[in-house]
Amino acid sequence: MVDFKLGHVMSTLWKTKEFVLFRFLIYMGITVAYIAVTGTGGGIGYLVGKVGNNPESGVFYGMAGGFALVSGVLYFFREYLLYLVKAGHIAVIVKHLDNEPIPEGKSQVKYAQEIVKERFAESSILFGVDQLIKGVLKVFTRIFSGVMMFLPIIPKPLVSFINAVINMSLTYVDEVILAYYIRNNSTNPWEDSRKALVLYAQNYKTFLKNAVFLTVLTWIMSLIVLIVVFAPLAGLMSFGGYEGGFWPFALAVVTAWGIKAALIDPFAMTALMQVFFKVTEGQEPNPEWEAKLERGSKKFVQLKEKAFNWAQGKKEVDETTAKKITQTD
Repeated sequence: MVDFKLGHVMSTLWKTKEFVLFRFLIYMGITVAYIAVTGTGGGIGYLVGKVGNNPESGVFYGMAGGFALVSGVLYFFREYLLYLVKAGHIAVIVKHLDNEPIPEGKSQVKYAQEIVKERFAESSILFGVDQLIKGVLKVFTRIFSGVMMFLPIIPKPLVSFINAVINMSLTYVDEVILAYYIRNNSTNPWEDSRKALVLYAQNYKTFLKNAVFLTVLTWIMSLIVLIVVFAPLAGLMSFGGYEGGFWPFALAVVTAWGIKAALIDPFAMTALMQVFFKVTEGQEPNPEWEAKLERGSKKFVQLKEKAFNWAQGKKEVDETTAKKITQTD
């Protein structure tokens, strides 16, 4: 049914346990920040609301303000989170999948960051590549959605659900494509991303099958985590004087997200990397699929242009370019 080896995936993650721990601490730090700042906002809101004889409303809006503050800070640092955490973990996973040893006397985290800095001199370049990849991958969702809509035997709600699952499954594909670039030891991230996207396209049935399976599995695991953490958080907030149902659930979702990002996502990402490297071994990008991507995605055309410019020595990615990259296709 699936094309990855569970034992190999788990052993690879175990070999990268130092980075898994680093990743866990980062995401749990974000989770704690959400809980602490949201709780503090609720406390401040309670005091302000008490003055106006409406403490419950003050608590709600205070917590909303604290939650929004942490979300804003996290959005601002999303580029560096990708650069230091996700790309770094991808780098060490690639080494272990290829059975290449990490240099002795150097921590995995430091070694991974050196690799990422070598491949992507600036975080803005990695972020730009990642955004373009995400934009191109939306083409597959659109194509599949269009086909599904013309199948009358499938109820429309089921079609919407299937499309949502497929869209979520693409979360891991952009990371796999970054792994392809890191593995190749090349000097042009745009060109290697272009090649990897064509390879994905020409093998999309295999990748889609595995990606959807992994996505469903990870979200089932995440739901279990959500159920487990909800009761303690609700009890903690009740002890602090807040009895509402919304905020305990919201913070439980954030906590489940943190655990998913720290521990569950690396499993799915590693499994899909294994599939990608296995299936595309020895393959060359198919010109027909490249032409299809050019016709279907402006982002892919942008990717080709940037690959050409990079080869010509135009490696700068200014703020204007970054903004254009993040626009939707």
